[in-house]
Amino acid sequence: MGRSRGGLTSKIHLAVDGRGLPISIRLTPGQAGDNPQLLPLLEHIAIPRPGPGRPRKRPDNVVADKAYSHPSTRVALRRRGVGFTSPERADQIAHRHSKGSRGGRPPAFDATLYAHRNVVERCFNRLKQFRGLATRYAKRAAYYQAEITIAATILWLRNDLQDTA
Repeated sequence: MGRSRGGLTSKIHLAVDGRGLPISIRLTPGQAGDNPQLLPLLEHIAIPRPGPGRPRKRPDNVVADKAYSHPSTRVALRRRGVGFTSPERADQIAHRHSKGSRGGRPPAFDATLYAHRNVVERCFNRLKQFRGLATRYAKRAAYYQAEITIAATILWLRNDLQDTA
């Protein structure tokens, strides 16, 4: 009998706000690629507005690592009017260069904006403070997802307590 999705080979895909608090979480098998998970991850974002109105569903900008960098992702986010900052992978650069002048220009990359990607890494580090997440005791995906949700809720509550103090 093999390991389930919540076992040692699972990945957590995480979208965080500017303060490093999780706003969307997705759990996938470890062998699944990162890039196909970006758009579904962004679809689950819903930021309530102050006062009446629909929740905000679209971020101003997405800052991601190379694993999420793919031309199809760039096109999809451009259609939605979302800025995307991610370094190009070496194989994509080589493919663009092999096409010569038909390869087009390299995508825009803002290094100062990309430097803020560390808020995601800091959020992962805060989540790893929860022993059950760091050691992955949960065997089933549903239990592991529940642990992640509880840990994210605790992070939000801790932040609210710090804001009021």
